[in-house]
Amino acid sequence: MATSHPVPRTAAPGPHASGQTTPAWHALTAEQALQAQAASTEGLTTEEARRRQQQHGANRIEAVAPPSLWHRVVAQFHNLLIYVLLAAAVTTAWIGHGIDAAVIMAVVLLNVGIGVLQEGKAEKALQAIRHLLAPHAMVLRDGRTTEIDAADLVPGDVVQLASGDSVPADVRLLKVNNLRVDESALTGESMPVDKALAEVAADAVLGDRLCMAYAGTLATQGQASALVVATGAATEMGRIGQLLTTVEQTTTPLVRQMAQLSRWITLAVMGAAAALFVFGTAVRGLPMAEMFMTAVGLAVAAIPEGLPAIMSITLAIGVQRMASRQAVVRRLPAVETLGSVTVICSDKTGTLTRNEMTVQQVVLAGQIIDVEGAGYAPEGALQRDGHHLQPAELFREAPALLALAEAAALCNDASLHCESPGGDWQLAGDPTEGALLTLAMKAGIDPVELTRERPRGSVIPFESEHRYMATVHADAEGSVALLKGAPERVLAMCDTQLCADGTVERMDTAAWEQAIDTQARAGRRVLALARRSGVNAASFGPDDVARGLTLIGLVGIIDPPRDEAVRAVAQCRAAGIRVKMITGDHGVTASAIAGQLGMGEGLRAVTGPEIGAATDAVLQQLVLSVDVFARASPEHKLRLVRALQAQGEVVAMTGDGVNDAPALKQADVGVAMGRKGTEAAKQAGAMVLADDNFASIAHAVEEGRTVYDNLRKTVTFLLPINGGESMSLLAAVLFGLALPILPAQILWVNMVSSVALAMVLAFEPTEPDVMRRPPRSSTEPMLSPFVIWRVGLVSLLFLFGIFGAYRWALASGAEVEAARTVAVNALVAMEVFYLFSVRYLKSPSFTWVGVQGTPRVLAAVAGVVVLQALFTYAPFMQALFDTRGLSLQQLLVCAGIGVAVLVALELEKAVLRRAH
Repeated sequence: MATSHPVPRTAAPGPHASGQTTPAWHALTAEQALQAQAASTEGLTTEEARRRQQQHGANRIEAVAPPSLWHRVVAQFHNLLIYVLLAAAVTTAWIGHGIDAAVIMAVVLLNVGIGVLQEGKAEKALQAIRHLLAPHAMVLRDGRTTEIDAADLVPGDVVQLASGDSVPADVRLLKVNNLRVDESALTGESMPVDKALAEVAADAVLGDRLCMAYAGTLATQGQASALVVATGAATEMGRIGQLLTTVEQTTTPLVRQMAQLSRWITLAVMGAAAALFVFGTAVRGLPMAEMFMTAVGLAVAAIPEGLPAIMSITLAIGVQRMASRQAVVRRLPAVETLGSVTVICSDKTGTLTRNEMTVQQVVLAGQIIDVEGAGYAPEGALQRDGHHLQPAELFREAPALLALAEAAALCNDASLHCESPGGDWQLAGDPTEGALLTLAMKAGIDPVELTRERPRGSVIPFESEHRYMATVHADAEGSVALLKGAPERVLAMCDTQLCADGTVERMDTAAWEQAIDTQARAGRRVLALARRSGVNAASFGPDDVARGLTLIGLVGIIDPPRDEAVRAVAQCRAAGIRVKMITGDHGVTASAIAGQLGMGEGLRAVTGPEIGAATDAVLQQLVLSVDVFARASPEHKLRLVRALQAQGEVVAMTGDGVNDAPALKQADVGVAMGRKGTEAAKQAGAMVLADDNFASIAHAVEEGRTVYDNLRKTVTFLLPINGGESMSLLAAVLFGLALPILPAQILWVNMVSSVALAMVLAFEPTEPDVMRRPPRSSTEPMLSPFVIWRVGLVSLLFLFGIFGAYRWALASGAEVEAARTVAVNALVAMEVFYLFSVRYLKSPSFTWVGVQGTPRVLAAVAGVVVLQALFTYAPFMQALFDTRGLSLQQLLVCAGIGVAVLVALELEKAVLRRAH
């Protein structure tokens, strides 16, 4: 008896995994599954269903409550740079400048507001998965079929499935009639799966469990009766939801670097202020109150108040640029993170490939026809030995090819249509049949017209038991049966073969088996087409095609790579970024597509069972040497991403299915597909590709690298300004001099002219070599040795410029207030000329393009000149900042100091270029 066999068991998924086990339902016969559920094919009673629902709960995935708005706001304040800004606001208010303190607080609130709006949305992935469960189900209750809310299903229920139904729970199939299920959202497999009743091995991966159907997948053809074995959180969809809750959002390289920079600034500011206070009071004997205000002035000078706002604006500009290139960014830091990506893990179907099945080769007796083109558009030539076969020539030169194309069009239930000239071709029906229709049209056949001329007289629909479809049509000699199906099944039904010249001879089975093997090793799905004349349409049945058929030929079908994806993979590899394919599809297919993408020939595909059996240590080594992973489950994808991150890689992960959501959330940059992606994938990802195109990722990487370049220029621009201001205050105290610039004047420079000038660096165009560099290390600090050198050098130049202008003005007879106004204007002039230099960190700025700048650079300079004129000459500004009007000579001296800084930096660049 079937029940006498041992019942395979596995750890239960999701919340039931703690020490308990559940049967491996796919390894049980239908009778064993019914017994394990204490159920029958007649279904449950209403009373029993109610009792089981109390035990198992509703068939829904409960959403995790997202953090409240208050918690999200508080979390945004938990940042050291924000603490520094708050300290700046408090100290500025302390010295009596309420307006300036309000400006700093406005910067803080701007940063917090952007963070709250742009981040904290990943938890919506769970809510998106909830909606994938079917809202209703047809179930046997009390011995009759009734429609109920799918949430009321319980383990042990018997449900009825039909074409177009969403599977309402995880089910073990009891009866099937030509059932095909689209499982792409769960497994990543591009083709609908033919379902069967026979049990499979307990360790079979999800995509090979043909006797099972899973919640959230779609029945595309046929009918079935099935036993509910898991509901709600215990389903495969629910298990993915549980995986999402275990994934912590990773910190991006930029956030880590800015946090490190904030710590350095904070330590430097606090240390310098404390040292200044001690030196002034203990060594110089200055009053404590005076030294305290000087220390506050030093803090105001050293803190780059505008940096967080500039960073947010730079990232936001990157977001806008990416959106124009079909990449929609949901989280701001992801923009920059793309620039440091070292590995892109990509799903295959629909991302690297078109997700449109295409006939690539036709195998006839002694002849191979190559088929050009991709997708369902009937564009592409038929080639024989390099010669293009014109449709008009087929009747004379390739009658067997014409016969195969006609059979492909007639023995077919799909249809193709194009809404407008030049538009996309849309498929209604099975993708494989769509590929056959496209082949027929490339051969010059109009399927609609051919069907009208030779109408279908009878049909044997495809069923998993016999694995073929047959139709009967009128022809010149009466009626002919046309058949297509699994090649090994069709070969067993054929006695003869159609030769390339249209004659018939005895079939060479060994040659055809060799051809099938060749196509399979190329990753193509193989279909065989055959015919038999003289059948009776009125009594047509399986016995009429059981034997005596003539084999017409084979077709090799594959979901081909996108042309732009091939170019993008090459571009990524040139940029030092490794591309890895992680798919739920079969290993042979994945390896073949990887070869066509240019990832390498003969790549070995590591399969899901191998990933599952590997320890974390082994897997971390495996991911570095292998580029193709097949039959991967959600857990496998998640482990692969974590293994790469453990090796120090910065990982971008692409995907469109629910099965991709946990890995998308775990990755440094999760990239979801916008057109064909599930809502769960979009919510889990940090970026969405509007065109589902892998090539858009390469564009996004380019923009990400540009954003980082511009951020580094911004930091290199702002820090020396603050450094020069701080050093001027320190020098004044050390040498017992009056302050050359007042704290309020420093705040004006930091929050107005510095920010206005730094802002334009966010718009700097992409540098020519940006995609020819290797990815920068995620551990590389924002303040690299070169940047530290440049900041130190420019800080000294600014110190000499500020003090030089101040001392020159005093020596020229100016009062202290006027001398400070000269020092402030010299500082702003140095900023303006330094801006032209910092746009090219190592390249010369004395070029026509460099002098011109960009329109935004020139506009910012003009704006700063106007603001500085108000600062210097407007009476209300003079009263507020204690400034004085300057003469033309004084202004020219300020401008000359700025030019001197630019010349000095250009000489330094020339020396560095020669040294390297």
